[in-house]
Order: sequence, then C-alpha cells, then structure tokens
Amino acid sequence: MSTTQSERLRALLEPLVEKAGLELEEITVSAAGRRRQLLVVIDSDEGVDLDAMAEVSRQVSTALDASDVMGEQEYLLEVSSPGTDRPLTEPRHFRRNAGRLVKLQLKERGELIARIMTVDDTGLDLEVPGVKGRKPKPDRVEFADIARARVEVEFSRKADGEAQADGDAEESIDESTEEA
Repeated sequence: MSTTQSERLRALLEPLVEKAGLELEEITVSAAGRRRQLLVVIDSDEGVDLDAMAEVSRQVSTALDASDVMGEQEYLLEVSSPGTDRPLTEPRHFRRNAGRLVKLQLKERGELIARIMTVDDTGLDLEVPGVKGRKPKPDRVEFADIARARVEVEFSRKADGEAQADGDAEESIDESTEEA
C-alpha cells in the first residue's frame, strides 16, 4: 500500500471510527488472489463489542463505496479488533491489558514474563510470578526499555483467592471440545 493511499484511507476512516467512540489501530491492504483485502483494526479501552464492530463496518463500507480511495479493483473489507498476538507498542495497548500476563523483550535485561499491574505515562508496574511456590515479586519497566511485548495467553489462571486443582483447566477445555 502506498503512503498516499494509506494517508487517504486513514483520513477517510479515522473520523468514522472516532465518531463511534473507538480508535483506528491499523489499516492494511494486501493481495488476496485477484482481489485485495483491506483490513481495518479498531479498538477501545473497553474493548469492542460485535454490534459496534458491525456498525463501524457498515459505515466504513459506505464511505469506501462513495470514495475512489480503493480504486477500481475489487477488494474484500475486514473490520476487526486486535488479536492476542498483536504486539504491544503503545502505552494504551499496555493499559488495555492491565491484569494480563505479558512477555517483554527488554533492551538491557533480556526476556521477562510478568503481569501488568498498573500503567502510567512512563512505564509499567509489574508482578513477576514466583517460581516453585515462591511469592510473586514487584518490578518496574519503563517504556523506553521495552524492545518487544506481547500478551501471553493463559488457559488456567486462578481467580483471585480461588484455589484450583492443576487439571481443572485442561478438563474444562476437553469438555468444551467434546461438546463442539
């Protein structure tokens, strides 16, 4: 996607997304066979529900149809929220994931897996899980020290104060798979 097309798409779509109370995270145009695929990623601090996503998708489609920004070639429009595999690159991404476990690649200290406790303008307050029955310990990382970051998906996180047998999460996954 050319810079000009990217800028034109952002100028067209960003006001529509913001009007819906959401943020435009990313726009990507890629080849999909004979057609192109336009991926529009939206998000908010509260997340994005399906009704809001459907409404934004309709508005984006209408705006694109009325515009020449995509040219004459056919395209497939996909409006989505960020997946769990999206890199965390902005302070707002970390804020939206407070309470979640993240894998950080730090510029000086190497890899760190920890839970985001709080986020401020300069960095993160973290809780590093204890190993072999030890208590978790606090840590602090500044945004400037982070080379890469991603959310670590947890399947068996214990609720606060709740004891859970080691096999409970696996059993519930197996049960849900059998029903599907």
